[in-house]
Amino acid sequence: QVQLVESGGGLVQAGGSLRLSCAVSGGTFSTYVMGWFRQAPEKEREFVAAIRESYGSTIYADSVKGRFTISRDNAKNTVYLQMNSLKPEDTAVYYCAASALSWDYRRSTYSLSYSYWGQGTQVTVSS
Repeated sequence: QVQLVESGGGLVQAGGSLRLSCAVSGGTFSTYVMGWFRQAPEKEREFVAAIRESYGSTIYADSVKGRFTISRDNAKNTVYLQMNSLKPEDTAVYYCAASALSWDYRRSTYSLSYSYWGQGTQVTVSS
């Protein structure tokens, strides 16, 4: 059973930073494409960022490009999302997800490509 546990959410002022972590257990972490998604109240879940299994290739939603950085530590079975220059519109529940499908620049942005999900962590950015 693959389990994902997010941490690092919280309340921050606009312009501030947070780093989210997602620890993965029960699977072969290095073989998964890892993604971050978010869902704001009354909105659909949306793609934020994804990182390839081993070589570090990444993709980002346009709304976070240049502000957020996804990274992974395969030795620690953990994926991170460093969020800088936060805006009130970044307020959402953030979910990490793992996909057993091979890396693809389009498919890796689809939530349906991910089989395993964490429980989510709340990020609130005040203006």
